[in-house]
Amino acid sequence: MAERLAHGSDRGGQALVVDVPSQRLYLFESGSLAGTFPVSTAERGTGNREGSLQTPLGLHRVDVKIGGDAPSGMIFRGRVPTGELADILTGPEERAPRDDVTTRILWLEGLEPGVNQGGDVDSKQRYIYIHGTPEEGRIGQPASHGCVRMTNADVITLFDRVREGALVDIIE
Repeated sequence: MAERLAHGSDRGGQALVVDVPSQRLYLFESGSLAGTFPVSTAERGTGNREGSLQTPLGLHRVDVKIGGDAPSGMIFRGRVPTGELADILTGPEERAPRDDVTTRILWLEGLEPGVNQGGDVDSKQRYIYIHGTPEEGRIGQPASHGCVRMTNADVITLFDRVREGALVDIIE
């Protein structure tokens, strides 16, 4: 993992590691652990193919950050704020009526041709994000449709700290 993230220093010294088995996201700054957050990756496991509803593995970067001024719980559709705030569900069995993207979006771009970049495995074309969710009670267990979900408070914290271009390694 360290070798794959060694280039993080040329992107401001920041790197994220999403550890799928532990459902954790680790933030590294200048080679040191600077934060850890519970996440929720795909309910259907890992995979890079379009339409799989799985979380793609491999090396990515934060290509675009969206929603910096949005209030917590703002629902986004097509990366545009709707003006509607989500009802935040905190029970582990509670389900939202839709798979809403809330609060902040860190849109990921795959960096490995044939793995998560290009063709039918392209993470950016699959709209793979790190984002907030109304289903906060499901954080810590696989529950998404491919993205990396965080609590709304945690995604604000991460969004405010991470720069565009930061490396993101999604690992098993």
